[in-house]
Amino acid sequence: MKIKTEYDIIKRPIITEKLTMIQEENPNIVGFIVDKRATKPEIKKAVEKIFNVKVKKVRVINMKPKPKSLGRFQGRSTSFKKAYVILEKGEKINFIE
Repeated sequence: MKIKTEYDIIKRPIITEKLTMIQEENPNIVGFIVDKRATKPEIKKAVEKIFNVKVKKVRVINMKPKPKSLGRFQGRSTSFKKAYVILEKGEKINFIE
C-alpha cells in the first residue's frame, strides 16, 4: 500500500455558506475534504504539520452520493469524506490572504 503524506490526506478546504455561518459563532472550526480512508488521528497530524497549528478535536462525516440527472441521463454525484477540525483557542488558519 502507498504511504500517505499529509498532502494525500488533506485534499482541499471547504469554503461554503454553511461553514462560514458556523465560523461566525466559533472561528476555531475549519472544514476540509479528506481522503476516504483517512482516520481522525491521521487528519489531526496532517493539519498540524501543514498549517503549524494545534488541533483540539476532529469530527468526520462520510457524504454519500446523491442522485443527479442531466436531461434524460441519470447518474450520481461522487461520495467523499468531510472533516471539521476544531482548533485550540487562539489558533487560526487563513485560506484567503
